[in-house]
Amino acid sequence: MMSRQWAGRKLRIAQVAPLFVRVPPERYGGTERVVSALTEELVRRGHEVTLFAAGTSATAARLWSGSPLPLWDLDAHQRIAYEIAQVEDVVSSSGRFDLIHWHTEYLHWLVNEEMRTPSVTTLHGRLDGASLRQLFARHSSHPVISISNAQRRPLSGLELNWVATVYNGLDLARTYRLGSGDGGHLVFVGRSTPEKDLATAIRVAIRCGMPLKIAARIAPADLDYHRSHVVPLLGHPLVHWLGEASEEQKVALLEHAVGLLMPINWEEPFGLSFIEALAAGTPVITRPMGALPEVMRHGEHGFFCDDEDDMVDACRRIDLIDRGACRSWALHRFSHVQMADGYESAYQRIVGAESSPVSVLPDTLSTNL
Repeated sequence: MMSRQWAGRKLRIAQVAPLFVRVPPERYGGTERVVSALTEELVRRGHEVTLFAAGTSATAARLWSGSPLPLWDLDAHQRIAYEIAQVEDVVSSSGRFDLIHWHTEYLHWLVNEEMRTPSVTTLHGRLDGASLRQLFARHSSHPVISISNAQRRPLSGLELNWVATVYNGLDLARTYRLGSGDGGHLVFVGRSTPEKDLATAIRVAIRCGMPLKIAARIAPADLDYHRSHVVPLLGHPLVHWLGEASEEQKVALLEHAVGLLMPINWEEPFGLSFIEALAAGTPVITRPMGALPEVMRHGEHGFFCDDEDDMVDACRRIDLIDRGACRSWALHRFSHVQMADGYESAYQRIVGAESSPVSVLPDTLSTNL
């Protein structure tokens, strides 16, 4: 816990968000939703927060626009110009802040020496690949925060400046109610990508004879996968393609769903859709990859499955899961309040207010669940 001295200290904090979508996003956007939840809670606690984000963003903090519109639909060569300008804005104004919290990957590491205040980077994406190991080895002194313990695995063996693991959090209690699952359908929420393995989800739903409602975004890079693997399956009467859902639509889908069927096929760093489903009391059927063993417990909040046969069997046993227990688990461990507690403790260490260790999330959420 934070000391009374620290609890009364208010910081001038810069939160630097990606410019791809607005903060908070109206539809797709995971990192931006987390940044929004954190920013608003820090403002509520009395910190002086400046949010560097796309110009259409909405916040109780001071908004510093890095682009007139979100950059999602722009070509990469157009995006980089805005991203560089955003870094320059932060650097030029860095003396105004006690701490700068980056959520924008690694570009700013090139100008660390020009910063006039401490900074930390939360890593929101996957960290595998030889090129990333090389990058982190070259910038090993920069303070970094992981969003799960599993996220760190590809960088094992490197002496990095890990400050903490702070799990993502959202205002789940306000956004979601305990759903009854009375819709009788399974749901898939996310992107149509090989990593999320939507095609497998569709085949499983058809095999177990349960309707599947799909709320998914299709990125240009995933069009080939979607056309070749997903589109041929969409004609089945049990499959309902809804496209990209708004926040309100997603809430209703999850609350009325029997289960969230998300057979991820990659080392997921966290997965917001999983904690949202659990907050609605909706059990999860997925693979035990990446951070998922930290996010849920097999047999208590859903089922981990190794193949399609296991998933079909899990769908047929989904009513054995206590929906109330799913919601309690999510609200207790993945709230925006607990996330802000974790980040305030990390800020404490970085700014040097106290020499006590950083307080991260409970041991019960280690990878040994």
